[in-house]
Amino acid sequence: MPGLDEVLHGGLIAGRVYLIDGEPGAGKTTLALQYLIQGVREGEPCLYVTLSETADELRAGAESHGLSLDGIEIVELVVDEDDLLGDTELTMYLPSEVELNETTRRILAAVERGKPSRMVLDSLSELRLLAQSSLRYRRQILALKQFFVGRQCTALFLDDRSGDTIDTQVHSIAHGVIALERRVPAYGPAQRQLHVTKLRGSDFISGQQDLLIRRGGLQVFPRLTPNEHGSAYARDTLSSGIAALDQLLGGGVDRGTSTLLIGPAGAGKSTIASQYAVQAAQRGTHAAIFTFEESRTLLLDRLEGLGMDIDGLDGKLVVRQLDPAEVLPSQFANIVRNAVENDGARVVVIDSLNGYLNAMPEERALTVQLHELLSYLNNHGVATFIVATQSGLMGAGMRNVVDTSYLADAIVLFRMYEHAGAVRKAISVVKKRSGKHEETIRQLWFDEQGVHVGPPLTHLRGVMSGVPVELSSTPVPVRGADDGGGQL
Repeated sequence: MPGLDEVLHGGLIAGRVYLIDGEPGAGKTTLALQYLIQGVREGEPCLYVTLSETADELRAGAESHGLSLDGIEIVELVVDEDDLLGDTELTMYLPSEVELNETTRRILAAVERGKPSRMVLDSLSELRLLAQSSLRYRRQILALKQFFVGRQCTALFLDDRSGDTIDTQVHSIAHGVIALERRVPAYGPAQRQLHVTKLRGSDFISGQQDLLIRRGGLQVFPRLTPNEHGSAYARDTLSSGIAALDQLLGGGVDRGTSTLLIGPAGAGKSTIASQYAVQAAQRGTHAAIFTFEESRTLLLDRLEGLGMDIDGLDGKLVVRQLDPAEVLPSQFANIVRNAVENDGARVVVIDSLNGYLNAMPEERALTVQLHELLSYLNNHGVATFIVATQSGLMGAGMRNVVDTSYLADAIVLFRMYEHAGAVRKAISVVKKRSGKHEETIRQLWFDEQGVHVGPPLTHLRGVMSGVPVELSSTPVPVRGADDGGGQL
């Protein structure tokens, strides 16, 4: 599991004992099987000791993931059929005491016989029940730990949290603890996360890491740590191919910066962001568009309808549609990371922030993770465009779903306004950290010839309010709604 190895800064330290803790269905057995299968690939003897599931059940679970347990010795210590008939012998010892000693003896015998480099004990809940007392249980776990460490065997102890509380005794004994969580939201699929509670002798990425269980096993998506990622890049400027738009942004968008395009629905935000991506791809730069709302086919058809030449850009322009109900926040961050590090994307469009918010319902978590993602992209010299839709269409009633304007290096503001019996669009730049920008408001319109940005609307006052006032009687060239683009 490459993602888990990254969280653990390389993997587990050999010859130690680790606790995999989680409720039923969290993915403990799948993780343990993948761990042993990797050991088989590396030529190591591997052992799976099960106190609950049978070998056939384990093989069936592995086959559902397309995995094979060939090369893994499976030792079953499950309840025998004879036990269903009741006690057959008289004894002066408690039955639980006899069963615990016998179970421990069989575990040790299996290890001595197979001499595994990797082993899994599934699960501690059975030993806890047999031990009866917390003192006896702790001594048993300590003895097992010393036994495995003395034989250079890396052991995973699985615990299903069947007790009333989390077993902190084993947490204190184990060299490392990996906790798996499973949460079922009000709508959508179950969400799983992983976090490393402790890892003696090694650093690790702290915090919750998203994970998925798919055919093939667990996929772990580490939280981005921007300071650990980055590459040298030339601080050049990305042009949109539209002279007036580049003038608004002081010459264009700088690489290694993020640009927020904000405004009401239908104001042209996605089109402007796509214009930069298409223009970059036409010049040989790899660009990636991630869309949460609009379908991939509809977006490409719309761009072609605006006269954008996207033929022959299959190697340079990638458009990927994502479902906010299915994609996990860290999963999306790792998808973007893969596009940057493996595909070489240097222009990234996230359309839109509202869809991203649906994948990350907590506002504070959204801003923190978005900050990490933007810092990571900036460190790689990527020009990032984030589309954010405000609620409302005109006037002072518009508001942001979540305020992330302080995270962006540049802000392009879109507005819709009424003028001469038509609804028109306006564009302006209100912020640019990396240099100067034009402070005017210009008209924006689209047709089959592409994107058009008009001259500054110096003859109007109140464009931002949605109902401007004419300041001059001198006709000014603007896009007309009644004559297909003539004079007003």
